[in-house]
Amino acid sequence: MRRANPRHVLHVLFSHMTTIDSRSPTEIGDPINAQILAVSEDRIAGFLVDPFGEIARLADLPLDTVLERLRVMLAAGTVRRIRQTLMATNLAPGALLAWRLPNEQLDAAFDFLWREDPFSGHIVIRSTDGTTPGSAYRLWTTLKVPQGFSLAAHCELLAQRIGADAYRAMPAKKLFALGVGHVRRKGMEPGSKSEELGTVIDTNVVELTRREWRVLEALKRELTVDEIRPDVWHARAREADESFDEFVRIAKELGERKVIGRFSTFLEHVKPSAAGTRVTRYNALFHWRVPEGREIEAGREVGRHHILTHCYWREGGPEFANVNIMAVAHGTDKATVLAHKQAIDDHLASVGMPVSYTNVFWGGRSEIKPSEISPSAYEAWLQRMR
Repeated sequence: MRRANPRHVLHVLFSHMTTIDSRSPTEIGDPINAQILAVSEDRIAGFLVDPFGEIARLADLPLDTVLERLRVMLAAGTVRRIRQTLMATNLAPGALLAWRLPNEQLDAAFDFLWREDPFSGHIVIRSTDGTTPGSAYRLWTTLKVPQGFSLAAHCELLAQRIGADAYRAMPAKKLFALGVGHVRRKGMEPGSKSEELGTVIDTNVVELTRREWRVLEALKRELTVDEIRPDVWHARAREADESFDEFVRIAKELGERKVIGRFSTFLEHVKPSAAGTRVTRYNALFHWRVPEGREIEAGREVGRHHILTHCYWREGGPEFANVNIMAVAHGTDKATVLAHKQAIDDHLASVGMPVSYTNVFWGGRSEIKPSEISPSAYEAWLQRMR
């Protein structure tokens, strides 16, 4: 998407008479924008009839201010997308994939997965600070394959298309932390953690009816600028061919079944905004190997640390020295990210959790998109790939 110049855009008329004030600041460093983003990135859990009203309440700002600033930031590209997220781990079998292929093929493989595979979400070229187990696996992706289709078959198809000579699929067995919130994490002190252990989130796949899928597909699509309004779900209900009351009822039931995630604004992780501001610079994937049978205990201890955007139990296998706890942290300074990692290491030692191996994989080139999880979309994609 071509980024708008924040000094010039923004006197635009949209389909529902939504206007944008060209005088409104678009950068995350603006105090009011930061106040909104500290809430809107990852603090609005589940499905809400009026998510923008809840953002305004928690940010202690007038609703009109919240709506205007989010419209401006989305139009300028400061906010990458605004959408209702789903708990995709509960809707489609998925895994973290590490791909091994020649370095000269990395960029072409990256481009294929970014442009041609809607089921690959996070796509990152990673490196380590030295030669370590798994350091030859440079391309990392998340993958969701809709219900009724084979994750293994999808991986084999992708391996052929991108020229990978090996890959490791690592499904999440449990999750212990999930929430991005880059703005609220700025300046966070190493070792900051909750008093409580991290929550254990299951990854059991929930089966849905065609009607429920229709509501979910309408619910999850990214909002346009003119949809940033108090009655955000009315048009989506019509899209799903439901009355508004029925749409809300089904969405709330899906929330109770743990398939609805956050209502969230997403910022670029590494790419600068139109004015050159970066919300984060370093993306670190931490690995730990803890004793077999103590993965949940260790995951809950790691997952209580506030700096982490993700924490999960995944089996790295012999390719990655049999690590079983993984977590992701972001920051603008590498030494600070490593200080957070050391604080987690120190905490594990303090609670008597043995760690026989640990490593850090640093993110480089990256792109992020929501993984498609619709079975009908998968059928159409398979036809194109054949």
